[in-house]
Amino acid sequence: MNNRQGHSGERVFVLDFGAQYVQLIVRKVRALNVYAEIRPYDTPVQDLLAQRPKGIILSGGPSSVYEEGAPHPGRELFEAGVPILGICYGQQLLAHHLDGVVSPGGNEREYGQQTARILTAGKLLEGCGSEMQVWMSHGDRVTQAPSGFEVLARTEHSPCAAMGDAARGLYGVQFHPEVQHTPLGQKVLSNFLTGVCGCSGDWRPESFIAQSVAGLREHIGDARVLCALSGGVDSSVCAALLDRAIGDQLLCMFIDHGLMRKGEPEELGEVFGKRLGERFVAVDAKERFLGRLQGVTDPEQKRKIIGECFIRTFEEESAKLAEFRYIAHGTLYPDVIESGGGKTATIKTHHNVGGLPEDMKYENLEPLRWLFKDEVRQLGLELGLPDELVWRQPFPGPGLAVRVVGEITPERLEITREADAIVREELRAAGLERQVSQFFAVFTDIHSVGVMGDGRSYGHPIVVRAVETDDFMTADWARLPYEVLARISNRITNEVRGVTRVVYDITSKPPGTIEWE
Repeated sequence: MNNRQGHSGERVFVLDFGAQYVQLIVRKVRALNVYAEIRPYDTPVQDLLAQRPKGIILSGGPSSVYEEGAPHPGRELFEAGVPILGICYGQQLLAHHLDGVVSPGGNEREYGQQTARILTAGKLLEGCGSEMQVWMSHGDRVTQAPSGFEVLARTEHSPCAAMGDAARGLYGVQFHPEVQHTPLGQKVLSNFLTGVCGCSGDWRPESFIAQSVAGLREHIGDARVLCALSGGVDSSVCAALLDRAIGDQLLCMFIDHGLMRKGEPEELGEVFGKRLGERFVAVDAKERFLGRLQGVTDPEQKRKIIGECFIRTFEEESAKLAEFRYIAHGTLYPDVIESGGGKTATIKTHHNVGGLPEDMKYENLEPLRWLFKDEVRQLGLELGLPDELVWRQPFPGPGLAVRVVGEITPERLEITREADAIVREELRAAGLERQVSQFFAVFTDIHSVGVMGDGRSYGHPIVVRAVETDDFMTADWARLPYEVLARISNRITNEVRGVTRVVYDITSKPPGTIEWE
């Protein structure tokens, strides 16, 4: 179950043509209380229409409509009677398929902020004034709108910066309304969603609960479900949602793979043992995982080994208890996208998305697959989970295996655990625990010279990583106070044996990812 059954209300589809900002479009639409999902550009039109979308947004993309092999939807999409908003490349597709003119930009390409002069507001640009700042990133441009379209705005080099056919509900903009550099972009999206599509704007993440519960009950029937419970936010909310939907048909299993943070296995056992009683089972599988990881340095290989070990352990341990048809994971939308969902490139394989063995005996169940992290937190609170669990620091399923660069050894894991504990303690003491989205320590597979006790030492640098983000698709490095960084550095170099240096990662996402591996 990919949980498309879990949402039955009004929705908007965002067709992905390889846009850099496709995930951001979805986030901006959901921020306007309209449910949105990404679909590949070549999704059959009949499949899209079968779900009765209120509207369709065509994302941007790096291609030219004239390139051989450029992504094109079926022409019938534009004749389906569903409102469409084309963004950048999406606008060019509208013009190209409806007999407008798309021309190369030549020396008049636009990148960065531009001023758009509004000629006729129409429904799309209503309330945006006579001029608006917009963010451009294009080579080709629409130079002649198709028949039936009215030019709504232009810039110095884009004679058709916005266009619309009110009768058919078809609109296109050359600029990117989804980025913050278009200050009135959210107004443009709102105008399209409410004024053109007729969306009510009454979707909330919490409304997902009732719809998902009904969908899960119908999908699962009387089968039993094994929930892979790591104790992180995602798997905990997944477990709570399934508990509400199917109750005693659910068993939650925590597998200690030896890659947890300091004190976490004991804490999870106490919290979930009390909450779930006999429906919570803890398994010590440290030897199995660490044995398989011995000598492995490639991060993708680590993830695949861990994914397979998880499934084999679940299969063996669950067989001692009952017969399970499904295994449930706390997979989120960013996991799906980064693992190569849709038309986006694979950034890294998440152990529960692309790292599972094909011959596992369970059917996969991912009730949160279409939600972002902040939406999942809201869901957890609505489900009655305690604050300390809902606001727990995100922790990847492979655990410290992706925070120890290079080979996994007991010594390196211990160094990482101790350093990570110090980072968490100091941010909590500084009152920054909820202000910073994610923070942790990374063990680096290099050595650095240091001076300790008047003598030369030769140990490992520890990288401290802290980021701020709403959706975990993009992130900026957190500007931690210098005094907090100083305390972290002093404590790690003094208290953690084998560390000679502490550095702070000031890389945003993109170009970096949040985790190091």
